[in-house]
Amino acid sequence: MSQRRPPSDVVSDEKYDGKVTASVEHVEDSVPQAVDNDGELLLPGVREHAERRLVRKLDMRVLPTIVLIFILNYIDRTAVSSARLKGIEQDLNLTDIQYETVLAVLYASYVPAQIPSNMILNRISRPSYYIPFCVCIWGMMSALTGVTTSYAGILAARIFVGLPEAAFYPGAIYLLSRWYTRKELAFRSAILYGGLLISNAFGSLMAAGILSNMEGKLGIRAWRWLFYIEGAITVCIGLFAIWALPDYPHNTRWLSKAERRLAQVRLAEDAGEADEDSAHDTALTGLKQALRDPKVYILAVMTCAQLLGLSFVNFFPTLTATLGFNTTISLVLAAPPWIFATIVCCANAWHADRSGERFFHVAAPWWGVMVGYVIGLSTPSVGGRYVAMFLMASGYAGFALTLVWTANAVPRPPAKRSAAIGIVNGFGNLGNLIGSYAWKAQWGPNYHPSMIIGLASLALSSVLALVVRQLLVAQNRRLDEREAEMTAAERERIAEAARLEGLSLAEALERRKGFRYLY
Repeated sequence: MSQRRPPSDVVSDEKYDGKVTASVEHVEDSVPQAVDNDGELLLPGVREHAERRLVRKLDMRVLPTIVLIFILNYIDRTAVSSARLKGIEQDLNLTDIQYETVLAVLYASYVPAQIPSNMILNRISRPSYYIPFCVCIWGMMSALTGVTTSYAGILAARIFVGLPEAAFYPGAIYLLSRWYTRKELAFRSAILYGGLLISNAFGSLMAAGILSNMEGKLGIRAWRWLFYIEGAITVCIGLFAIWALPDYPHNTRWLSKAERRLAQVRLAEDAGEADEDSAHDTALTGLKQALRDPKVYILAVMTCAQLLGLSFVNFFPTLTATLGFNTTISLVLAAPPWIFATIVCCANAWHADRSGERFFHVAAPWWGVMVGYVIGLSTPSVGGRYVAMFLMASGYAGFALTLVWTANAVPRPPAKRSAAIGIVNGFGNLGNLIGSYAWKAQWGPNYHPSMIIGLASLALSSVLALVVRQLLVAQNRRLDEREAEMTAAERERIAEAARLEGLSLAEALERRKGFRYLY
């Protein structure tokens, strides 16, 4: 057997020797050649229907829950922007730079917490407890934002909203990647991200209702009611999520033993190896493997640049207010662009799954934002600027696929994938932090400097996305040339896939030859 090091994209740096070969041969001898008791759903004539039923069960139970959580995630995060229209700056005596810092400080806790959070998620057995616990905590902290009376108080509240929020989006993407195949993941992730886009619509409409009807009720300002009501709803949904969310394919309580086996087999077939960590894979080794992969760094900087280019999201109610209407009409006008963006996001992801293409489906929506910025820079008309807002909002259809592309580009082992998702989304959200200072009030109402910053940032992210594409093309070429080589950990996962599917190791190795990165 060759002693050369495996290619850089292989999931482990371990070399294998005669001992490993012997153990693999032992595994091959032990692989069952027939389907056992929990493999009843793998039988010919049963498998296809059972798989559709399993995916439908996941879609009906998991997706609505995480979409609802994501709606509340961004409603809670951006409530400050709506509260700004009803006097929060005046009541707390905030200067312009202090308000921008209130927006930015959430990301100061949100960004660094994502990597350890995803590493924890990969090691614990019950994500159905961990994620809902974090949801309840940030809901409570969001509600407590309503009692703040000073700049220091709202800064503290925002820090402790961002900390538990770090568990949700990268954690949800990782959890979905443990259940859906590569050709299913983009559309489901887009549905999840549609929760964010819809939240900008529903959040504005909810805020419009609360801010216009709750002013002075029980002697409390309307912006304080906004935080109380939205935070309380989030806590309730977090408690519901304990029941609704799954754990992992091997231990989810609301699936039968045969369904759990089928769920594992689906993912094993998709990648040609079991979607499980080997005995040598830990959270720390996964982090080290992710840090040694150059694609992770490029994807992280790409995500940072695109989120800086899309940072208008935190100021969208302010931007619609520049059209010249009152507070209620401005908040209502903020909704249609996000509804349109949700439709674009789902359609884009559906086609990405069908075609298996990633680069153009990620980058093309950014180019629409760039067109929107050009319109905003070139015309003062209300109609033109409102059309530009539709194009700007639709740019999030590209970001919706960023972590999907990360999961596809860094697929195995799960420890490495979870760390890579945390790194890419964590570092990427520095773009939101920087963007909090990119839409200065003194640059309004046209915000031309802000749009120029956005144009440059999205141009950079487009170039980096092209680099990632070319790296994946090169890695697929190396897979063609060096398919016979693999590490001990990789062979261990393939052997586990063979056991799950009732194949010999030789059959599993032959089938794995079809795996290629999506670009």
